[in-house]
Amino acid sequence: RYPLPKWGQYAMGCVYFTIPVVGGWYVMQWAISKSVEEIGERGEKLQHKEVQGIGNKIIVDGKEQVVGAGGKFGGVHLAMSDASMQEKNRAMLEAMFEKERRRRDRERRSMEMKEADDQ
Repeated sequence: RYPLPKWGQYAMGCVYFTIPVVGGWYVMQWAISKSVEEIGERGEKLQHKEVQGIGNKIIVDGKEQVVGAGGKFGGVHLAMSDASMQEKNRAMLEAMFEKERRRRDRERRSMEMKEADDQ
């Protein structure tokens, strides 16, 4: 087994890089064609052409139900929070940033004092 010259290493690097990229492109084209076969170019073959259940709501047996925090399956408050929850989260985030800023300031001052003592 002999080591490849620099041009051979470059060529093999290109080959090893190109194979997954080109293969991935062909897989994506295949997936797109399957999608067009199943649902049509613009979703013409879909049974339900409108979005059902937006955000944290789902439709089960014709009834709209809330999913997530306070809904059927429990969960946490994420993107579907009301204004009061957003304000509470903002205040908590600001407090956390302020606490972190103070900690870093104390740390910086102690380092400066330590450097001054060393001189």
